Amino acid sequence: MAGARMTDILLKALDADGVLRLTLNTPAKRNALSEEMLVALSAALGDASNDPATRVIVLAANGPAFCAGHDLKELTAARAAPDRGREVFTRIMTLCSTVMQQIVKCPKPVIAEVDGIATAAGCQLVASCDLAVGSDAAKFSTPGVHIGLFCSTPMVALSRNLSNKHAMEMLLTGDMVPAPRAAEIGLINHAVSADALTDTTMALARKIASKSSMTLATGKKAFYAQREMPLADAYAHAAQVMVENMLARDAEEGIQAFIEKRAPHWQDK
Repeated sequence: MAGARMTDILLKALDADGVLRLTLNTPAKRNALSEEMLVALSAALGDASNDPATRVIVLAANGPAFCAGHDLKELTAARAAPDRGREVFTRIMTLCSTVMQQIVKCPKPVIAEVDGIATAAGCQLVASCDLAVGSDAAKFSTPGVHIGLFCSTPMVALSRNLSNKHAMEMLLTGDMVPAPRAAEIGLINHAVSADALTDTTMALARKIASKSSMTLATGKKAFYAQREMPLADAYAHAAQVMVENMLARDAEEGIQAFIEKRAPHWQDK
């Protein structure tokens, strides 16, 4: 891939189609969301949001686990402080919540490519992405109840992606959900063989990357905004977005290309 760059914990590669792969790269720690990893992800998402060459982001991982959630050893070590870890817990949970919101607010579509387990905050990471593809080895859970710690922050992402009963079943039981079932309940879009995972994900990413980035950014922002509104407010907001979108150069070009039966030439504005 063109534009490849590597750090100790996060691999970055931008291809010629504008697909940026961010790969979690601490397999010995099951790609846990340590404070260091969260800082790296936050910086990478911020850079990608402002990079016109990046059109779609794929979030992947090296090793047998996609992401095992927070680094429990890191959190446990903080208990030795006089405040029993309150300051560290608050800082890390706030940082994690910020990263999840960055994914939602990022103007570029974000796709999770999941091979292996995605548990607790790792499951939250998948649920926060706009789309997700899982291999037949992928499994998902919010297992906090097994250790006396309800997965309250993962709950935010799950409850916005699954029906209440499916989300609550995961949260209350902590059971592992295999990829086919995760696709059935809407946690991921597709469950495919491990051999087909990257090809399927990249084909999806490149299909999306071929669209106007202005249109994608407009639609993604509007989707998440209207979802939190009452019905009448949602329609009023969406109607105004449609008006502004219709006035955009790419909408004019896209409609004219459709009428003339030719491929559009996007200017991303």
